[in-house]
Amino acid sequence: MKILVCISKAPDTTAKIAFTDGNTKFDENGVQFIVNPYDEWYALVRGLELKEANGGSVTVLNVGGVENDPIIRKALAIGADDAVRIDTVATDALSVSKQISNYAKDKGFDLIFLGKETIDYNGSQVGGMVAELLNLPYVSLATKFDVNGGVATIERDIEGGVEVVEVTGALVLSAAKGMAEARIPNMRGIMAARTKPLAVEAGVDVNAVTSIKNFELLPAKSACKLVSADNVEELVSLLHNEAKAI
Repeated sequence: MKILVCISKAPDTTAKIAFTDGNTKFDENGVQFIVNPYDEWYALVRGLELKEANGGSVTVLNVGGVENDPIIRKALAIGADDAVRIDTVATDALSVSKQISNYAKDKGFDLIFLGKETIDYNGSQVGGMVAELLNLPYVSLATKFDVNGGVATIERDIEGGVEVVEVTGALVLSAAKGMAEARIPNMRGIMAARTKPLAVEAGVDVNAVTSIKNFELLPAKSACKLVSADNVEELVSLLHNEAKAI
């Protein structure tokens, strides 16, 4: 089984968020970056579990510059066999999807896994775009994945229940909570990651279809107002006139 796991770089959740260049660019100074948790904890770990159960290989793929190499090495330390970095700027979801699909189109991967979204943009777009560009089936927000005899059985949470999907052949899948349990790299894995292959390939030319106008921080939270349980009229008035909630 040949598995490709796409990983992205994301700011640590404790990072202080600021913008530069007229609020059009994220300020990376002093920011600690990590492997996007959905990619690491669910997509990568489930890919490794499948390899351990069925044989094969797990390749991790990242789109970005040399500054992304540390997070790629972490994925190798967790257990991936090799890695590829597409050396180009990740401008938006479509550009990333085109870089991934261009690399994967002739490599014969049986499965392409991604996390359900990144924790910085929360777009949840790349998986579907990759599937479309490769003309492969796509299952999003999967919480369970098993394969038997070339048939994949996938579960995903839906309103009021669980949907079970069967797919034959290669597919693209975005993984959500429940797919696997996080793994921590051990010393053996960390040492092995130093010598595992990390290939660097040039990106393809992609015409940008989106641009960033500006970023804005969320407004500061206002002070909490406490209303007596006996004063329903005041509560209704505040909700109607101040909060504009009703």
